[in-house]
Amino acid sequence: MSMQRPNTPPTGGLYRPAFERDSCGFGLIAQMDDRASHWLVSTAVEALARLTHRGAVAADGKTGDGCGLLLKQPRTYLEQLAAGCSIGLAERFAVGMVFFNQDAGLRERAREILGTELTAEDLEVAGWREVPTDPSVCGSEALASLPYVEQVFVNAPPSMAADHFERRLFVARRRAEKRIGDGDATFYIPSLSSRVISYKGLVMAENLPHFYPDLQSDALASSLCVFHQRFSTNTWPQWRLAQPFRYLAHNG
Repeated sequence: MSMQRPNTPPTGGLYRPAFERDSCGFGLIAQMDDRASHWLVSTAVEALARLTHRGAVAADGKTGDGCGLLLKQPRTYLEQLAAGCSIGLAERFAVGMVFFNQDAGLRERAREILGTELTAEDLEVAGWREVPTDPSVCGSEALASLPYVEQVFVNAPPSMAADHFERRLFVARRRAEKRIGDGDATFYIPSLSSRVISYKGLVMAENLPHFYPDLQSDALASSLCVFHQRFSTNTWPQWRLAQPFRYLAHNG
């Protein structure tokens, strides 16, 4: 007599358990004592590279479904970057990762709109940093929509509480997105927060730290990281759809 494991779905109809392989792959690594380290970041990067089989690969051999890291804010590292760009930071600050259009005119318009909305929320745009990237690890599909990546540093007023700061950042981001709209399909903000930062892209998981050399810096230390390899099911792979999203990872 055949035996079936408890809670195993039936094999009748169109369902086949053998097909249960088409989902994203994700994981989380955290330091229990909240001590930041580059070891944690590099371990998350290594683990992400081992999830390549959870996504598809284009014919160019370099374009994947998208992957990324969502890190607890690496405060010390960001302060070092700001100092190197002569950007003055307040005690409470946020950093946004922004995907701009490669067209200089569209990029400048989007940058001005985002800056205006941040200022309207009583926040100070402390400065911008061009994020180093290496497009050579991108396939032809990814290069066709390659964004221009920058970081915006935003200061909060001294009296503004952390939760209030996050709300103001959210409102400014949404208003900027609404104003820019479909006129610039490339514009996207992977993260804009005083708590987390996202490094993601339409690249193979093993190439993420090569596309973003920041991830290779020993100074980049965090105590928590969510890593995600996307499996694109009902949408064509896009830079903005690479995961994790701003606050979570989604496993289909």
